[in-house]
Amino acid sequence: MMKITKYCIKTILRVPTKVRLFSLMSKTCFDFKLCSLRLKMNCANSRPFTVLVEGNIGSGKTTFLEHFRQFEDITLLTEPVEEWRNLKGWNLLDLMYSDPAKWAMTFQAYVSLTMLEMHRRPTSTPVKLMERSIFSAKYCFVEQMKRLGTLHPAQFAVLDEWFKFINTEIPVEADLIVYLKTTPSIVYDRIKKRARSEEQCVPLSYIEELHKLHEDWLINRTHADCPAPVLVLDADLDLSQITEEYKKSEHQILRKAVNVVMQSPNKLSPKKPINSDAIQIAPKIRL
Repeated sequence: MMKITKYCIKTILRVPTKVRLFSLMSKTCFDFKLCSLRLKMNCANSRPFTVLVEGNIGSGKTTFLEHFRQFEDITLLTEPVEEWRNLKGWNLLDLMYSDPAKWAMTFQAYVSLTMLEMHRRPTSTPVKLMERSIFSAKYCFVEQMKRLGTLHPAQFAVLDEWFKFINTEIPVEADLIVYLKTTPSIVYDRIKKRARSEEQCVPLSYIEELHKLHEDWLINRTHADCPAPVLVLDADLDLSQITEEYKKSEHQILRKAVNVVMQSPNKLSPKKPINSDAIQIAPKIRL
């Protein structure tokens, strides 16, 4: 029988009444199990359960992250687009799209730096969701530029060596990848509608090639190493339907995170119960 501590009671009182009642009746809810675990654990060097949210341009990655804002113990790290738009006054994103042959190398070098900083940023929560990663920057975007001839082979070689060094010498953890799978024509229409000035010159062919690279990396496993198991969601759905698709991932992300929380002093207390059934995840595979 689990002992109910003062801390447990305080934790329970913070969540809605229905959730509190469910907790008291079942004694298997996250609040009971994990608030007790937190009292027992003193590991100061624990790392969060890290989820990489991957997908094509316009696949809804930011919207997906916003869905998880309702959970108080998840840190959300969005793609640092504003940093790319303003590096000491320079809009590297616009420069790259306007003259890729000249600026692709500079832009991707800065992307690698900012993404690495996101990977290494300390968090106070047991779960971290990241919009894209240093892996997709290399395996999809840098690879795309190499194939298009935007990057000179010598420039690609430099970026490749940087990536190998980072991947070997600097811990970059990933526990799960959520792949927002989309149809190129659908995301192309979304890009046009959201009207980011830097993206207006992006052709459909570019989106189609990025889609193929994501598929070969995360689905077909023929292109590059996949650093974590992959959960695939249908991101072609419109906003009125996509929430239900997002809910499919709640169970996998929060339940799998328990294994990390078991070694962490942090808690995991969703603001609402998790009711979705388990779904299949493709395993991590190394080429």
